[in-house]
This record gives sequence, structure tokens and C-alpha cells, in this order.
Amino acid sequence: MTSLSRHTPPVLNSFGRKCRRRCFRRPRLCSEPVGRSPGTKRWPSRLAGLLGRVKTFSALLVFAIYPILATSQELSVHEQVLLHSQKAQQFLRANQPDRAIPEFRSILAIEPGNVDALGNLGVLLYFQGDYTGAIPQLQTALKFDPGLWKIRALLGMAQRRTADLAGAMANLEQAFPKLEDRGIQIEAGMELVEIYASREQFEKAAHVLQLLHEKFPTDIGVLYASYRVHSDLAGEAMLSLSIVAPGSAQMHQLMAHELARQGQIDAAIRNYKEAVKINPNLPGLHFELAEALDASDVQQNKHEAKKEYEAALSADKFDEKSECRLGAIAYDAGDLKGSLSRYSEATRLQPDELEANLGMAKVLIEMNETTKAAAFAEHALQIDPTSAEAHFRLSTIYRLEHRIADSKREIEQFQKYRDIKEKLRQMYREMRIRPEGGQSEKGVGTQ
Repeated sequence: MTSLSRHTPPVLNSFGRKCRRRCFRRPRLCSEPVGRSPGTKRWPSRLAGLLGRVKTFSALLVFAIYPILATSQELSVHEQVLLHSQKAQQFLRANQPDRAIPEFRSILAIEPGNVDALGNLGVLLYFQGDYTGAIPQLQTALKFDPGLWKIRALLGMAQRRTADLAGAMANLEQAFPKLEDRGIQIEAGMELVEIYASREQFEKAAHVLQLLHEKFPTDIGVLYASYRVHSDLAGEAMLSLSIVAPGSAQMHQLMAHELARQGQIDAAIRNYKEAVKINPNLPGLHFELAEALDASDVQQNKHEAKKEYEAALSADKFDEKSECRLGAIAYDAGDLKGSLSRYSEATRLQPDELEANLGMAKVLIEMNETTKAAAFAEHALQIDPTSAEAHFRLSTIYRLEHRIADSKREIEQFQKYRDIKEKLRQMYREMRIRPEGGQSEKGVGTQ
């Protein structure tokens, strides 16, 4: 009988052999003892030993790489903070503060003590008007670094806007002297002034404004606040004096001063004279009465003004302003020698008195001493570069010396500052306030 295997294709034979091998090995993978060789009886114990060694090695491996994993974790936190910080800066550069705020919050979620994130988040919330949300961020930043003066100033301003005036004043008082940036220094100073004014602490407010004015003399806000605070101080003093001594010479002098400022010259003269009757030795009283008399339209009052200037000098021989006024009266009367004497004494008493230097230049020009006159006119411009009269006197001197170009330049400056001051006078007239110190330029430019 022919064997079937002889007629089986080689591939089939190969397949058959594979099947037989698989069938033979199958019992080794089960619990049946079929086909088990003596060597296979020990495989469970070998496997257990192998697993034991693997467990031991794994434990050792974990302990060995744990510091590396910890370092990797720490670097990952740093990288996250850096990533959020970069995104926040990109949003700020793109003028998108709303999108920067969540990035700073994410940084604080990772690192609650990140001072930069605390400060930046507090600043952004402040400028969004969320003062309640900004305060804790700014306070926490200051706990880590108390020397963040801009942050402290913003904290004070935020506290003022949430009605915490005591906290606001404390923080602004600490920060204000330390600030260097112009914008934040002015803003913090003005906030402090408002707090002082609300508490009627006008002296403290005036002190802060003086410091601001020294650093920023042309700042409009500072100038206006100075006017308001000093007006409040004057009003407070007037009220106190009217209560303490309503019928005193000082009260009449104060009323006369206010009336004169408002252009009510006749009423001012009456109060000045009443003050003189009560106490003729009050400092400055005779000079103020003389000024009011000189400003009057009544000719008799102008004659009386000279006597009051002389009385002022009798009371105070160092009164250079009365010397200047008497010098002007002598000049108007054609007494050049007497006028020169008065102005010379005034410059001796106070070399930087503007009116005295202008008076000397005016008289010396009339005496044809242009070289001496030029020295006084130039010094007057050093004292006040905006003095219209000083430019006018120099123009006259240069014209007399045939320096036509220089004379033209100075006359242009004279016209410029004269027009500016005329606008100011018009403004004062509208407010019914008489400008002070206008004596020296009376009649200038009509000669």
C-alpha cells in the first residue's frame, strides 16, 4: 500500500511538521503531564527566581533615578513659569493686558511667591480699575520686597479708591520721597495732597506741593493744586482771624488786601486807614496803603502815596521796595538825581531786586550813560528773562549805540512778552483781580 506521505507536496510536509511540533509543545504550556521532560519540571522555580531578581533590580533602579526625576520635575516648573512669562510679555507688547492677566495668574498658581508676577498682576488690575483685586497682589509683593516704591505708591492709590484713607496715606508717605519717575511721582504726590486736603491738613499738603513745584515748576496740575491749597490756607486763616480778633488792625489789613486784589481800591484804602488808626506800627501796613493810594484814580491819593512810602521807610529802613517806589515818583517829577539816589540805595539793599535794576537802567539812559545802563538792564534779564521792560531798555540802549540788529531783536522780545502780560492783565480784569507787581512796567513802550 502506497504511503500518503509520498504524495504530499513538500510544502504540505513542511506544514505538517510545524503542526506536529506545535502539537508536541502544547502540553508544556498547560498543567497536563503529557510530553513533559525531566528538565521542564524545574521551570516554575527558575521563573520565580528570575522574577525576584527583576523586582530587586527595579527597586534599585527607582531609588537610583529618583533624584534625576526630581530635578527634571523642578526644571519643568521653571520652564512653565518662563513660558507663561514670555506669553504675558508678548500680550503686553501687543497692548492686550486682558490676555496677559491669566498668564500671570498661571505663574502664581505654580509659584505663589513670584514677586514679578504679583507686581505685574497688581499693576494690570489697578489700571483696569479693579482696585479690590489689585490690593492683595500688591501687598503680597511688598511682603517679599518692601523696597518696591512704585508698587507701594500704587497700593496707596488703590487703597484711597477703596476708602482706606489711613492705609493710603501711610503707603504714599513712605513711597513719595523715594520715587524717581516723573509721572508716578506727580500722581502719588497729588494723591497725597488730596488726602491731606480732605482732612484739612493744608500745611502738609502745601509742603508736598512745594517739593513737587521745585522738581516740576511748569507742571500745570501742580500749579493749580498749589493755588487751591494756598487759597484754602488763606481762607482758613481769614476765618480764624475773624473769629479771634474781628475788630483788630490785622483784620482790617487783611480785608483791605483782599479788596485791593479784587480791584475795590476805595474800599481797600478805607480799611487800610482804619488799620493805621488802630496800630500804625504794623509791619508792611504803610507800604500796602501807599500801593492802594498809588493805584487810585484820584490825584490827591497819589500825592498821599508818597508820604506813606516815606512812612514805610521810617518804620523799616531796609525796605527796598519803598525806595524803588520813591525813585519812580522822583523820575516822574523829572528829578533824575533824586531818582538815581533812591534806585541806587535799593540795589545796595537788594542787588537782585528787579525793579531797582530796571530803575537804574531807565535813569542812566536819560543821563546818556548807556554803558552803565546796559549792565543793569542785562542783570535785570538774568533775574527775569521774561521782563518786557528789560528788553525795551536794552533795545533803547542798542539803538543809541547804533547796534540796529541787536536793537531790533530786543524790541521783538519786548513786544512778545508785553503781549503775553497784556493777556494776563485782561484775564485778571475779567476776574476782577488787580495784578501785583505791575509798578515797574507802568508806561513802558509809550516813550
